[in-house]
Amino acid sequence: MKKIGILFMVALLVSFMMISLVSCTKKAETVVAPAATVTESPKANAVQGTYKDGIYFAVEETFASSGWKYAVTLEVENGSIVKADWNGVNVSAGATKKAYDKAGKYNMVKFAKAQAEWYEQAAKAEAHLLETQDPSKITYKDAEGHTDDIAGVSIHVVEFFDLAKVALAKGPVGRGSYADGAYYMVDNEFASSGWKEYVALTVINGNIVGVNWSAFNRSGDDKKLYDAAGKYNMVKFGKAQAEWSVQAARAEAYLIETQDPSKITYKDDEGHTDAISGVSVHVNSLFDLASAALKAGPRELGPYKDGGYYAIQDAFGSSGWKEYVSLFVENGNIVNVYWSALNEKGDDKKVYDMDGKYNMKAYGKAQAEWYEQAAKVEQYLLDSQDVAKISYTDDEGHTDAIGGVSIHVNSLFELAAQALKNGVVSYK
Repeated sequence: MKKIGILFMVALLVSFMMISLVSCTKKAETVVAPAATVTESPKANAVQGTYKDGIYFAVEETFASSGWKYAVTLEVENGSIVKADWNGVNVSAGATKKAYDKAGKYNMVKFAKAQAEWYEQAAKAEAHLLETQDPSKITYKDAEGHTDDIAGVSIHVVEFFDLAKVALAKGPVGRGSYADGAYYMVDNEFASSGWKEYVALTVINGNIVGVNWSAFNRSGDDKKLYDAAGKYNMVKFGKAQAEWSVQAARAEAYLIETQDPSKITYKDDEGHTDAISGVSVHVNSLFDLASAALKAGPRELGPYKDGGYYAIQDAFGSSGWKEYVSLFVENGNIVNVYWSALNEKGDDKKVYDMDGKYNMKAYGKAQAEWYEQAAKVEQYLLDSQDVAKISYTDDEGHTDAIGGVSIHVNSLFELAAQALKNGVVSYK
């Protein structure tokens, strides 16, 4: 009887152990299986591990009628987009759209009654992409690319998401070799043609994305705009294969493609090249000025509107001269000042003086010729960037503020103020 009881207890113990083993096995299967499912989840893969780590970049090929084209930079870490930058490049190069907007120069709220400035709305579009991790996860309500998917955004956003798709499709490209920002350089002197050439550049993600090669004359005309308005006429009068502005655009495109102003060869001392199809004008000034601009580094955005400005006195003075001033502004800064005068014959006072025909030293015992003193006054305005920052010692407009200058200078600053008030020279 005792033996039967022991066998019964052993059987009971074995049964209990088997039940426990089965129970533990089922419990282990319940924990492991869902974990494997989460790892392979399409949703998880869409958020993490989708993209290759690195910097992605894309730029629109053409400028819109607004004068801007867009660029997108994305940064991917651990397979996820962690940074997104939507920016713009102007046809005149210089400051990016974000920098221009943040400086209070775009003013979408003031002039278009927008709910927020462009850069503020752009930031919300960027945040949407970081959240969704997929540039295709956006819906548009019209052909212009506006959306209701992003609160507080009324601007069209299709360019941002389309460029993000392009950038991701191309794969990581890294950063370029230049510091981001606006660059500028101008020739030291006017050429015999009467033009002084300049170059403006825009760099985003280390890449040259905007190039504007042009020139201005003593009247404040911008050569590219002057040409586009039909006033230069190189084809008509010089039998050129294309107008100057058209050829300039081809040379600019070459620099954007090569990303290096030293990657150009010339076939003569005048700076002509066979490296750029459809270009017969000399291009050395573009590449020389671009190289100097990049070496000088990015420039800060100034307060003025870009373009040429001009003002002239209403009548000839007792001296027989009618004074005038032209200014040229690039990236918001006054980069050139030309102060001179015209007589009734049309002679330019500065040129007339440099040719030895005015002779203030010989006949007036002046400390320097008029054109030399005028250059110092022009430099003073370039340094101060403010037509109001000058004090006079008498009613004739002389000053002690500028070393080596004994001529009256008030007309320069008054005309410069009038030129800025007149606004940018128009060709309409």
